Amino acid sequence: MRYCFTLVTAFLFWMSISNAQENQDAAILKILFSKYYKNEKVIVKNRIQYLYLYCQKAPNNEETFEVIQKSDLLKKFASEIKKQSANSVSEDWSKEMTFIFTNQNQYLKSKVNNCISLEEFQKTTLNTDKNYQRLMIVSKPMYFGEKYCLVKVAFYRNIEHNYGCFLLLEKTNTAWNIKELLNEWDT
Repeated sequence: MRYCFTLVTAFLFWMSISNAQENQDAAILKILFSKYYKNEKVIVKNRIQYLYLYCQKAPNNEETFEVIQKSDLLKKFASEIKKQSANSVSEDWSKEMTFIFTNQNQYLKSKVNNCISLEEFQKTTLNTDKNYQRLMIVSKPMYFGEKYCLVKVAFYRNIEHNYGCFLLLEKTNTAWNIKELLNEWDT
């Protein structure tokens, strides 16, 4: 009986940690949607949409180490961040999108398409004569120092003029806020 109680307790603890991480990722994604979809038009039939979300959470790579070296705050948490950047991921953003848009944020939802793959994006952009469409690629968020998060956002286009940066977010009370843009680049 005691063994069963221990198993149930451990399972519930694991589930709460898992849900907390998903909810944190959803909160980060909502911040990014609010920032980058602010000027997008509401989706209506036959209107070309200009911003799409890449379905997969992009893995963090060596570029993270470069960002760490340029920030005094990130240097303090370098080992904690580097552990997370070494992980490859095969997760997508669908759970977080469902969490964000279920019974809330309906106006924001009216601007955000379903996430798509690179192939779907390229096929969509080939069907139009405009080169304004962008694919927003968001990395797996890296949490550190109990109140910070580092996430990379890049925008891909079929033509040049790509853009990317790291966003340093800070949690104050229960809300995430963008503290700083780091390592911005464009082509």
